[in-house]
Amino acid sequence: MPRLTPSPGLRPVVARVAALNLSYFGIEIAAALAIGSVALIADSLDFLEDAAINLLIFAGLGWSVRNRARLGTLLAGILLVPGLATAWAAYEKFADFTAPAPVPLTLTGLGALGVNLACALMLARHRDGHGSLTRAAYLSARNDVAANVAIIVAGLVTAVTLSPWPDLVAAAGIAVLNADSAFDVLKAARREWRAAAEEAASQARA
Repeated sequence: MPRLTPSPGLRPVVARVAALNLSYFGIEIAAALAIGSVALIADSLDFLEDAAINLLIFAGLGWSVRNRARLGTLLAGILLVPGLATAWAAYEKFADFTAPAPVPLTLTGLGALGVNLACALMLARHRDGHGSLTRAAYLSARNDVAANVAIIVAGLVTAVTLSPWPDLVAAAGIAVLNADSAFDVLKAARREWRAAAEEAASQARA
């Protein structure tokens, strides 16, 4: 059964991760809008989502198993939001089918990679400690590292081809990663629901 009390040091970790994500969201969305990159729009929304997830986890630490399961289900839904926003941005991109500037795309991706690596490392040792809550935060940070590598590659390929397709392909990959994480977190939340039901049944028999 998942632990009911937060491990020492977890609360300040999620607070620092939330602050880092919120800060880089502002940087990345500005770059995305300036150069017209769908991949950067998707990744910047991911930073905003990560900040929200970690703030919710900060609030939910120490809750009962049942309430953590409820929050985990909500977080699974939040993980799907950037994917839907990315699909809309990609649809609009076809109206202005031009490649984003490759150098800012690559440099912004490198900055995002550094932030997400730092967040993933901070969260790694807590990833299994609180079921769906910390799993959501860790998976989101881990997926962002993979997304940032895709953005950097897209920037390098765009510099050679001057095509908008690498940016769009990277954006699609980010959306798929988020959807996969959402299902993973939902499964963790369902395990917590079962643990809560077993705990309630055990208390009723006592």
